[in-house]
Amino acid sequence: METEALAAAQHIDFSMWALFMRATFTVKLVMIILILASFWSWSIIIQKFINYRKAREEAASFDRAFWSGEPLDALYEQIGAEPEGQSQKIFAAGMTEWQRSHKADGALIAGAHSRIDRSMDVAIAKEAEKLNGGLQVLATVGSTTPFIGLFGTVIGIMNAFVEIAEQQNTNLAVVAPGIAEALLATGLGLLAAIPAVIFYNKLSADSEGLVAGYEAFADEFSTILSRQLDS
Repeated sequence: METEALAAAQHIDFSMWALFMRATFTVKLVMIILILASFWSWSIIIQKFINYRKAREEAASFDRAFWSGEPLDALYEQIGAEPEGQSQKIFAAGMTEWQRSHKADGALIAGAHSRIDRSMDVAIAKEAEKLNGGLQVLATVGSTTPFIGLFGTVIGIMNAFVEIAEQQNTNLAVVAPGIAEALLATGLGLLAAIPAVIFYNKLSADSEGLVAGYEAFADEFSTILSRQLDS
């Protein structure tokens, strides 16, 4: 009897596609959700790596231009009031407020330094929001998909036990497919969650590093302007 059960189990297709097709509607729905969540996570991860690399290259390029000795007014005219680069936007925000703080006779309006700092802080906050956009999706996927997969596993095992009860048979050929389908849901949940958690931590650290660089530049730029204000 045991030999017959083993022989029957050997002829069962345990490929992922076969397990998916044999699963019930609820378990299939769980698997589809997990697969879509995984694809969504990877699309964000790839896009963030591209965006962060561009941001680092732009920051390095602008840093070289800023410290090249070129007059700030000339650099501001070169990049314009609405540049595309993140560092350029922070610089432009400070320079725009700097120019607005001058009266017609060339005198400075009181409180110029604090307004310049606030303008750059607002620009940094906007860029930080863009850099962090999508990371909350990775955090959500990383924290929820294991439980979604576990839900699919519970449903799958319940269905396996129901099938056992209906057939009054507990041999391997009856038990194995249902258990395998149920465990596939757990595997898909972990497959979606693990990369999401790893890259959420990595990308969050990268984002914080970029924002810290912007803040350091803003402080240096503010110091330069304060010297001109005090002179």
